[in-house]
Amino acid sequence: MLFSPALVESSVVLAVVLCVHMVVWNQHSWCSVALFVQAFYVQHKWDRLLRSGAAVFQFRPAANSGIVPASMVMPLLGLVLREKCSASGNVYFERFSMVMTITGMMLALFLSLIALGITRPVPTNTCVIAGIAGSAILYTTKQTLTVSEVIEVLEVLLIFVYLSLIMLYLLPRCFTPGEALLVVGGISFIVNQLIKRSLNLVEVKGDPVNYFLPVVVVGSLLLGIFFALLFCFMESETWVSSLFFHMMTAVLGLGVLMPWLSLFIGRHPIMWLLDFVTLNDRRLCLLGYWLFLAVAATCVVLHQNYQRQSGSKKHQASTVVRKYFHLIVVATYVPGLIHDRQLLHVASVGCLAVFLFLEYVRYFRIRPLGQLLRQVLTLFLDERDSGPLILTHIYLLLGMSLPIWLFPGPCAPKGILPGAGGLVPYAGVLAVGVGDTVASVFGSTMGEIRWPGTKKTMEGTATSVFAQIIAVAVFLIFDGSINLNSTYSWIVGSITLVAMLEAYTSQIDNLFLPLYLFILLLL
Repeated sequence: MLFSPALVESSVVLAVVLCVHMVVWNQHSWCSVALFVQAFYVQHKWDRLLRSGAAVFQFRPAANSGIVPASMVMPLLGLVLREKCSASGNVYFERFSMVMTITGMMLALFLSLIALGITRPVPTNTCVIAGIAGSAILYTTKQTLTVSEVIEVLEVLLIFVYLSLIMLYLLPRCFTPGEALLVVGGISFIVNQLIKRSLNLVEVKGDPVNYFLPVVVVGSLLLGIFFALLFCFMESETWVSSLFFHMMTAVLGLGVLMPWLSLFIGRHPIMWLLDFVTLNDRRLCLLGYWLFLAVAATCVVLHQNYQRQSGSKKHQASTVVRKYFHLIVVATYVPGLIHDRQLLHVASVGCLAVFLFLEYVRYFRIRPLGQLLRQVLTLFLDERDSGPLILTHIYLLLGMSLPIWLFPGPCAPKGILPGAGGLVPYAGVLAVGVGDTVASVFGSTMGEIRWPGTKKTMEGTATSVFAQIIAVAVFLIFDGSINLNSTYSWIVGSITLVAMLEAYTSQIDNLFLPLYLFILLLL
């Protein structure tokens, strides 16, 4: 009997949707169930378009469309965040979470309309199902959102349309449709939130730490789009072009982003950052420890490149070697999560800015490091890096950091959530740093029994679950703020569901697995 990996992947996502629906049980959770049903039907249309080559843009090959898992991430995130904020009485973030839910549903419906519009012959049954789901979501939007919130959703949708056209045209084969929905949709939401808060500085409130990420994302986006369009008309590898690139980066950072950030935090960002970093000796020790790990990671890269140059045949980093970086990242994040999450938040945003800048330098071949980075990073390419960008290391950083960035601090008393929620900031470490690493290493070295329809092994999945359970026990020993309150069965069930998703998904697991584990642990 043949098994469809996409069908099992959709079944796992449905299990997560039903878990959220049973806990939340409101109009929006019913809409999420309807959204799943229409996404399930539309995914088959997208898969057919990709196989026939009829899609408008070039998407990442050797993967399905990923519409089902991608369509559900943002709506489910909004639902569980709203539940926590409602329980704590935080009305502002409750409304914010509601807008996130509706926005995610609208983006998914828009992507579904694109697939249905270019499919020939027109899939009548799928159109009817999509129409029913869309009508339910629109009716719920009318009943639950204010006019200003509806306008906000439409603004995100407009930004998403233009960003999708630009990024999918400039970056062919970098994303599947689902990955594009999640990445571009998330960026569009962040851009709109930053613009909204910039126009209403009187209402700006909250921790200054939370404003670093939106400014970095918008700055990196502006830099990338500007030079991608500019270098269509001029050579990027000359010293003149490279000097212009560095000068414009400095102008954008010091002349635009720094003043923009100072409007939110009320001080010069560099002075604020110096005071923040030197607040106590523990932070200085953590920074020194992280610097040591960064040097160790660089040594691994240089050693692997030396082996390639000295070898008699073409050398490529193995799966085990690539997982060294997962272990280094785990060693980086766990002490930060235990001792100083705010510092880890700021440091991970800074690391994202550095990664994006270096990828621009590599992609545009900016001197003096562009060609060197191309030679060094080519060694660590895998089958998912089929486009002009190398995104694997950026996805790893995002997977580890997103649970920290998305943690609902204003809705958590004393910054701590009870029960399984205490593990929410560790979702990236568990799903990617421990689970994915152990599954890959043990599955590729000792696995023999494969899951039907995939290359993943049952031994790898089983060891992944056991390793994450052991990691939870370790976190309980060293982090006194975690109090699981007899939610062990829920934690084991959540870990098992996400492990099954890892076994059957063809999407970027570093991006999807932490988000789904985050959603389950937050319930």
